[in-house]
Amino acid sequence: MSQTTQSVSEDVAVFFQSNNYFIDEKVNMFKFENAYNIYNETGDHIGAVTQRLSTGEKLLRLLLDKKMLPFKLVVQSHNGNVLTTIQRGWTFWMSKIEVLNSDNEVIGYVKQKFKFFKPEFQILNSSEQLIGTITGDWKAWNFDIKDASQKQVGTVSKKWAGAVKEIFTTADKYNVAIDPAFSSSLEHKQAIVSCAITIDMVLKESK
Repeated sequence: MSQTTQSVSEDVAVFFQSNNYFIDEKVNMFKFENAYNIYNETGDHIGAVTQRLSTGEKLLRLLLDKKMLPFKLVVQSHNGNVLTTIQRGWTFWMSKIEVLNSDNEVIGYVKQKFKFFKPEFQILNSSEQLIGTITGDWKAWNFDIKDASQKQVGTVSKKWAGAVKEIFTTADKYNVAIDPAFSSSLEHKQAIVSCAITIDMVLKESK
């Protein structure tokens, strides 16, 4: 294993061992791409989510409804290593989104279901078997994360406390909390957590 590969593997293991992710949007007034910082429960910066668009995609956003357009969201460690990628191709109705690992291999899919102000995301493994769901109220910004048996294993909400209160900006911010008792393979947790921490971007791309 090369030093770079080992560094990425270590970053993946450390990042997805966490059970609390505090997501804080960066304010980019004149940029097309969205970007968010990620902190842990003690306020340490542990990563970021960035949106990557080609020049052509930026131009298309001036002409076409972005709900139709492809998007790519990259989850990175604090070292800048790519941990997972969330991406969608062209779409004309509800999205089917790919989740890729650091080796650019598909580890899961996200299927978006249409519900008025109450979006639902089904999270599937690479064999397209259900491993979790995220459902909730977009307006109140309160979501439940459940496993395949519909047992609640986490939440996405606007609630936060402690050291992280001091580092938040006035932009969009939210907390992804995973039950420490949640037992899952690293690959499944990667897919579920990656969907949860990018939920604001995915919803914005679907509006």
